[in-house]
Amino acid sequence: MRETFHIEITGPDGLVQRASVRVAGLEAVRERALRLFRRARVPQRLGPAAEAVRVVDGAGREVFAWSMWDEGGLRTR
Repeated sequence: MRETFHIEITGPDGLVQRASVRVAGLEAVRERALRLFRRARVPQRLGPAAEAVRVVDGAGREVFAWSMWDEGGLRTR
């Protein structure tokens, strides 16, 4: 069953990008969030620098978060 998740990419001054996605599960949304985060951090990108990404489920609970300071591992909630 597909669920709706909200991916939020933040920078030093707040929200940089927001996307809503419908995917089959948490693993799929994690992959999508990390892909968007990597794309937001490329040096060629215009605008504020991305520092963190978080995923919120349809009920408003944060289910995944990762930042540029998390080394090597993924932090989940």
